Amino acid sequence: MIDFNAISDELRGVLADVTLPDVALVEQTLATPAPLTDIAAAVRAALADVRVPRGRIAIGVGSRGIARIGEIVRALVAELTRAGATPFVVPAMGSHGASNAEGQARVLAHLGITEETVGAPVRATMETVKVGTTPAGIDAFVDAEAYGADAIVVVNRVKLHTSFRGPIESGPTKMLAIGLGNRDGARSVHAPGWLTMHENVPAAARVVLATGKIAFALAILENADDLPYRIAGLPAERLIADEEALLSEVRAGFPRLPFDELDVLVVDRVGKNISGGGGDPNVTGRFPSRHIGGTLSVARLVYLSLTPEAEGNGNGVGLADVVTAELASAYRPSATYLNALTTTAAENSRLPMVMPTRELAVAAALKMVPGTRPEAARLVRILDTLHVKRFEASRAALRALERRGAPPVKIVRPFAPLAFAGFENP
Repeated sequence: MIDFNAISDELRGVLADVTLPDVALVEQTLATPAPLTDIAAAVRAALADVRVPRGRIAIGVGSRGIARIGEIVRALVAELTRAGATPFVVPAMGSHGASNAEGQARVLAHLGITEETVGAPVRATMETVKVGTTPAGIDAFVDAEAYGADAIVVVNRVKLHTSFRGPIESGPTKMLAIGLGNRDGARSVHAPGWLTMHENVPAAARVVLATGKIAFALAILENADDLPYRIAGLPAERLIADEEALLSEVRAGFPRLPFDELDVLVVDRVGKNISGGGGDPNVTGRFPSRHIGGTLSVARLVYLSLTPEAEGNGNGVGLADVVTAELASAYRPSATYLNALTTTAAENSRLPMVMPTRELAVAAALKMVPGTRPEAARLVRILDTLHVKRFEASRAALRALERRGAPPVKIVRPFAPLAFAGFENP
């Protein structure tokens, strides 16, 4: 283990000539739907579009930090119970949660999903049932607890994936193909690599759908403020086709930072509860796959901390250039490596340059931008990749916005030195 205190003085000496640029807190205008005000009513309306089954119903829930997910699952449990079913919750998160049942149950608890909060027991296991094989030879699996139920419902957000492009990316279909298959399903579908993922995910999901066990999915769409604005019920027979239409809607309204290029992007927190890649590459512009790219080019990317909900899984931190000792101390190789071994994305698990403090991490990034004086750098800081409506920006970054004719942003707090105690309400 590196003793960062021992080398701190040496690093401070090397970085003593780096002047951090002042930043202003700004807010961009994002055209976005209004959030739902009544989650229970939205869930009830979504169920009007599907056939609600009876008997023992398994509800598959993933590991992402979906806003108000606890309320959504609680409302679904109430509606299923009212219809005469006996629901229970199963983790549907592939190899997340340290790839074991106890870890996955803890992830759900972090998200506010326990028997006490949603009104249904949580049954976590890594045992699976092989339910078939795709035409390409990929085995499909289903969680054993879920497969033993009379029917299965999955609840997931529809969003852009962090590592591949296709008509289906991240949502209920991927949960059927990978999440519901636990570690076995995740390994099987990821094994051929990212180039064919856009084909393998729906193909594996079709095998799972062919079992007749899937009743429907609840698909959640979130607005630019990271709040659900729509909940859709997708019947099993139309699940994949309906999700394709929803993804088109999501792609059109995806919130991004309003820049083409930045010298330094600072992200306060990353973690699996925020994005599969810790920080969403669709926001940072840093993708683990060479086969897709983003709309933003960042010279140096800095990650400051790992969320507690990530439970040490630092998947995605390898895409950054600099991280802090704070993040490195929370990084658990066992949890991170399991994710990399499952997804075959080795670059995601690497630990970048580590700096003793947040200030030195940003200073190091600034020093490594070729041909640019640190105080004149185009620097932007965000809380995380789910929150891009408000961000801190240097004068050079805002001048770059003006030059490209981007819509003006509102100054919420005037220019001041970077402060690292915390980020203002995004």
